[in-house]
Amino acid sequence: MGVVRVRSSRSTDPAEVTTLLQAWAHGDTCARDELIPLVYAELRRRAASYLHQERRDHTLQPTALVHEAFLRLAGQRRVEWQSRAHFFGLAAQMMRRILVDHARSRGAAKRPENAVRMAVDAQHGAVAPIDCEVILLDQALTELAAFDPRQAHIVELRYFGGLSEQEVTAVLHLSRSTVTREWQAARAWLYRRLTIGASRLRG
Repeated sequence: MGVVRVRSSRSTDPAEVTTLLQAWAHGDTCARDELIPLVYAELRRRAASYLHQERRDHTLQPTALVHEAFLRLAGQRRVEWQSRAHFFGLAAQMMRRILVDHARSRGAAKRPENAVRMAVDAQHGAVAPIDCEVILLDQALTELAAFDPRQAHIVELRYFGGLSEQEVTAVLHLSRSTVTREWQAARAWLYRRLTIGASRLRG
């Protein structure tokens, strides 16, 4: 599967997507080809939502990010797709890795002006959002995962994958109230962690 081509874009039926994903998991390449136009536009929309703050001349564009993510998803073996939300959850992990790899390859840690910048805010928008490089966010998420992997996973799904709280509940099999509480706590922790990191860099 070399080039991802989108033949059409029609409204996405979650049940149809789930059926096609399960057929693909069992080796049906026709199901995979039928799935592409159903999810590609949504993947691109989600990618664009957190790349909107990138420099205009940044080499990584939403289409390229989605293309690479879909190729990696297509290369997965023996994945038992549970639902549309599960698919976008794994896509979130792929996009995070691609963004971090891209930033590292361009020396973003040494030249942060060339990094993808993303806004992170404290819960309830109590204070103005801060900008952070994707490498710093990835490092902070890794730290968070060391003592609270569930919160880190929720952030990954919400932030990189653009999943709604309801979709996160489906992926992680948690209650809506638990996801809301954990999401707010994780955002507050990340805000504190990244604020400290930014001040250290300035110092």
